[in-house]
Amino acid sequence: MKWIASAAFGLEGQTMRDLKRLGAANAQTMNVGGATFEGDFSLAFAANLWLRTADRVLLVAAEFEARSFKELFNAVKAIEWERYIPVDGRFPVRARCVRSQLMSESDTQSIVKKAVVERLKKGHRVLMLPETGALYKIRFSIRKNQVEIMLDTSGDGLHKRGYRRNATGAPIKETLAAAIADLGRVRRDSQVADPFCGSGTLVIEAAQKAMNIAPGLRRRFAAEHYSFCPPAVWAAQREKALAEVKKDAAFEGVGYDIDPQAVELAAQNARLAGVGDRCRFEA
Repeated sequence: MKWIASAAFGLEGQTMRDLKRLGAANAQTMNVGGATFEGDFSLAFAANLWLRTADRVLLVAAEFEARSFKELFNAVKAIEWERYIPVDGRFPVRARCVRSQLMSESDTQSIVKKAVVERLKKGHRVLMLPETGALYKIRFSIRKNQVEIMLDTSGDGLHKRGYRRNATGAPIKETLAAAIADLGRVRRDSQVADPFCGSGTLVIEAAQKAMNIAPGLRRRFAAEHYSFCPPAVWAAQREKALAEVKKDAAFEGVGYDIDPQAVELAAQNARLAGVGDRCRFEA
């Protein structure tokens, strides 16, 4: 299967290198917005767990050219959506259109939604779709008339690690902090200092990298509830990630901030991230 690991502009190369470290086949950077790769469900879930700089992991359901609403509708309706979405599944649609003949995101979203509805009613042999079950987010992009239809396996963005429940004003995004730690060549025995630490994100991301803690280990993903994804795969990847934590790493991190409340918050976040004993924060 083909997948996309979406990422912020400038982080495509780091995302691709992380995918190659995971053993992804044919990992390539996109012109903008992430990297593509090939693999099975096991690899896709490993990507959700381990990618430090990516935003989402998306299953590519189809790729085609569309210059009219009719072409878009027919191509989307031809996808076997019943393989992915159960009869009671909820499937919101989100679009992104760039330099194409179809530039109205609201109109293209309506067309795609209608096409999926028609296909699901035919595939499941029903007249109505209640949309009361699990969430299956459909995302698609149209760039220069080339369409990519994708199913979001991550749910919440991958920057939401699960440890930063509160933050100071204008916090750095976790994925960007992880990219800085990567470019700074943080290793198992590194010493990292952040003189303006805020809620501690940069120090925490560096500590997790040094200790080889999977950034997604403390959160859940949308695909864990997908009916077509084998649950045993997710369990196996989590167990593997837990076994690979380097508890003997000699990393030390320290953060400073002028605000005592920020210092307290950073220490709390570090504990939630599982690196509280490797990081200290002071006013």
